Amino acid sequence: MTALKTKNEHFVLSAVINPIANQQQNTQSRIDLWQPLRQWIDAVEIQNRKLAHFIAKLIPAQCPFERDITLFGRRIAHIPPMCKLNPLYEEFVSLRFRALCYLVDQCGEDIQSYC
Repeated sequence: MTALKTKNEHFVLSAVINPIANQQQNTQSRIDLWQPLRQWIDAVEIQNRKLAHFIAKLIPAQCPFERDITLFGRRIAHIPPMCKLNPLYEEFVSLRFRALCYLVDQCGEDIQSYC
């Protein structure tokens, strides 16, 4: 009975540990093809007013694809935001934020029109 119990415990432990080990191995062996572009976007420094305005106008504050479809005043469908499917979404949002911060901190401008 003891051998059976030990064997079952080993089975249960291996069932719990193996998926975790496989998941860690899969994340380590993946190659991120977007990483060089992510690093380049993160390295962009906002150092002039024109560039900051251009970035703030170019990158929208909200996802432009999100919609509510209404019929006779009632919402019949909702299209979710698709921007988060973009692999560079976080970097673009960060770049826009840095541009807005530059406009406020360095140029002393009001950014209400960009919000």
